[in-house]
Parts: sequence; structure tokens; C-alpha cells
Amino acid sequence: MTIAEKESQIISEFALFEDWMDKYSYLIEIGKSLPMIDEQFKTDQFLITGCQSKVWLHASFREGKVFFTADSDAIITKGVANLLIRVLSDQTPEEILTANMNFIDLIGLKEHLSPTRSNGLISMIKQMKLYALAFKTKMKQT
Repeated sequence: MTIAEKESQIISEFALFEDWMDKYSYLIEIGKSLPMIDEQFKTDQFLITGCQSKVWLHASFREGKVFFTADSDAIITKGVANLLIRVLSDQTPEEILTANMNFIDLIGLKEHLSPTRSNGLISMIKQMKLYALAFKTKMKQT
């Protein structure tokens, strides 16, 4: 599934809810199914800076695609991380680097997060793209 298809699916899911309390509840549910990071990666090295809560993000590279796992000590942040993972995981580095992530604005996520959570969202996206860039660079060298 392409990034655009995944974004469209998420936009449709969020459109089912009329108010943001229901959307927050859904975000919490999404957080419960977050692809969990292996305990060995829950170290400062994998901690995302710029997040109010603790968020660990790990990326692996297999068969030309990037795969993400994460964890957080905050349930809403887990939901946000899972949305990003759903969209960007199992994609090539180039697809991740060129993804515009406009679904975030289309579902109203950024405007309904606190400023510190919004900064965390931006930091997560930035880190995911940095991983993609690192894997792309590594691919060119081999």
C-alpha cells in the first residue's frame, strides 16, 4: 500500500468521528496496537528529543524498505506514533523522504494537540525522515 493510500485510509477512519473527544479515544485505541519497540532499544540513543513525553523510535532496513517500531510513556503519544508508523513503515527511504504527511492537517491532528505534543509530532516525523535519509545514503554506498 502506498503512503497516499495509507493516508487516505486514516482520513476516512477519523471522518467517522464527529467530535474530538471521540477522535482522542480512537487515538488512544490506536496507541494500544503500536508496533512495540524491543526493550534493547528503549535507551537514550533512541529517545526522540523535542517530545514532552518519552518516545523511543527504532528503524530497521530490510529488502529496500524501512520498518519502524516505537514506544512512549504517554498513551496519546503512542497513538500519534502508531499513525506515523502506519503511514511510513514498509516504505522505501525515497518514499518516506518525499512524503508530505498532509493527512495530519486533514484530520485536524496538529490543531488539536497541545503545543508540546505538536512539537513532539514534528520531532517524530523529522526523526523518521532522518532514518530514511541514513538508509538511503547507506544504500548508495554499497
